[in-house]
Amino acid sequence: MKNLFGKLNFIDLVIIVGVVIALLVGVYTAKHYRQTADKQIDAISPIVFQVFLRGVTVTGEEFPIYEGGKTFITIRNVPYTELDVLNVSSSPRKAAIASSRAVERYVLINDPAQPSLYDAIVTIKDVAKITKDGAVVGGNKIKMGLPVTLEGESYKFNGTISDVRVTSESDVEDAGENKEVG
Repeated sequence: MKNLFGKLNFIDLVIIVGVVIALLVGVYTAKHYRQTADKQIDAISPIVFQVFLRGVTVTGEEFPIYEGGKTFITIRNVPYTELDVLNVSSSPRKAAIASSRAVERYVLINDPAQPSLYDAIVTIKDVAKITKDGAVVGGNKIKMGLPVTLEGESYKFNGTISDVRVTSESDVEDAGENKEVG
């Protein structure tokens, strides 16, 4: 026995201890004492999320993202996939001016200084893995405030997720309806 320990050096002992620890972790995982990442998924469900695009410059006749179309989405600078657009609500940037009426202090008008500047809300659908922390698509948790990029043949807009809803298949058509921007 003394010859066995005499031939082992410190590095050999570290390797043996590492293998034993790995075996113990494997046994605990197999016996369900430890939860792995794939076991944390509660369900797979359709989701609908809205992307708020602030200050988008569009000089063409119509807004380039349209209802029923597709848009390629990039989440945190990582390309994800092309998704269906359920609804698009866009309006020119507004300016507040003082009102001459006593009832209203101000009125909103389209900003004449920035006629090509728009704010938009784009409603998109996808299928997500639902965990206890929320919806996950493309390896990213989809939460309000998450920066995303919408890209198509003629546009590339940066926006922020402003709403996330887990839906059933029948709710997806109704989820495209949202509030008017501005």
